[in-house]
Amino acid sequence: MAVMKAPENTPVWVNTARCKACDICVDVCPAGVLSMKADAGSTLGAIIDVVAPDSCIGCNECELSCPDFAIYVADKKEFKFAKLTDNAKARREAIINNDFRLPADYKEAN
Repeated sequence: MAVMKAPENTPVWVNTARCKACDICVDVCPAGVLSMKADAGSTLGAIIDVVAPDSCIGCNECELSCPDFAIYVADKKEFKFAKLTDNAKARREAIINNDFRLPADYKEAN
């Protein structure tokens, strides 16, 4: 099997054809980078969405916890990841508290 190459300037990406919308990756992401979004074509009516790629800290928790190998994190040698911030933690809390979806009215704290 060939090694998958990261899309340019992308810290985390999803193979939506493999994703079954289990939301495990959303639950484990400490930076609130991932969220579920409505998708009528998905088996469960939702699909994973990368809502804050600039906040990815490269912890690989999402990739390691995905039971379907549908999510990938760039190699630390090829991408400079963010540091975990209070804003990222607050976004994660908002996503978790809203049934694993980024609230439509969510505003980043400054």
